[in-house]
Amino acid sequence: MTHVLVTGGAGYIGSVLTGLLLERGYEVTVLDRMFFGDTLADLRNNQKLHVIQDDIRWCPDSVFKGIDAVCDLAALSNDPAGELNPEKTLEINHEGRARICRIAKQAGVRRYVLASSCSIYGFQDDVVDETSAINPLTTYAVANRRAEESTLGLASKNYTVTAVRQATVYGPSRRMRFDLAINGMTLALHKQGSVKILRDGTQWRPMVHIRDTSRAFITVLEADPAAVNGEIFNVGSDDQNLQVQPLAQRLCHALDMPYVEDWYGDPDHRSYQVSFKKIGERLGYATCETPEIGAREIFAALRKGSLTDGPTTRTVEWYKSLMQWHRTLKDVVQRDVVL
Repeated sequence: MTHVLVTGGAGYIGSVLTGLLLERGYEVTVLDRMFFGDTLADLRNNQKLHVIQDDIRWCPDSVFKGIDAVCDLAALSNDPAGELNPEKTLEINHEGRARICRIAKQAGVRRYVLASSCSIYGFQDDVVDETSAINPLTTYAVANRRAEESTLGLASKNYTVTAVRQATVYGPSRRMRFDLAINGMTLALHKQGSVKILRDGTQWRPMVHIRDTSRAFITVLEADPAAVNGEIFNVGSDDQNLQVQPLAQRLCHALDMPYVEDWYGDPDHRSYQVSFKKIGERLGYATCETPEIGAREIFAALRKGSLTDGPTTRTVEWYKSLMQWHRTLKDVVQRDVVL
């Protein structure tokens, strides 16, 4: 395989995956709405990068011409964002990605990898693996499960389909997000010298560095089809199943800052620990990064100014702004002009 289509390739994970694929010599086509701006500017001089600004719900079949594999990351990208408009979340995250998988198969694409999430486990008392019962508590989680069912059902001898359930991602990106646990804690330490903790901090979350989860996509792409076709893989590492409060303490220690708690309430009732044994044994995959590494990278970039906090770094708030602007512009634009 030489040419990979990355939907959502300008997003938080997608922009990092795109960079790694280009470094590895792949030709990459990115399909993205560019909700968060042109996050791929530093890659634009690479002649193997092609960017299409379009939507997975209605992009033309011609997008798949010459494509060997698809990494499908386009989605409303977290649980709170999914509740802004549950109908749209299901339309994009389930039906849109099922459409991409179906059209790719019809176009002769050989591989498809779905970006799913460990959030579909919801609340669990025991450590869960890919065979465990799921407990999706949000529209985002439900949409991920439906997308898994729709896409894995299209797997065949000549079409390798795989779903990867990612742990909570952290680390720096071209399209930075500070609405994720480790990233948000690190920003709070940089700005206020204290760390915000959800609820009582006892809830469990699996974590994975953004470079590690991006490498997992490449590992699946390059694996023997017999090892991954029709399969689901949890992506992360067993030693990064972490409780929120001890995690905050670890980050403070890594950044040589005092541990000062800043508690706040949240309706999120998810808590789960995940086994990542399957991807390690089946594909030889292992993570390389740690929360400490991710926090130090983000903290240093914030101090340097190469990473900044802004409206686009919080997904829900940015979507709300876009929707408000749309309503306002509909009222004031005439003949395609504002003034």
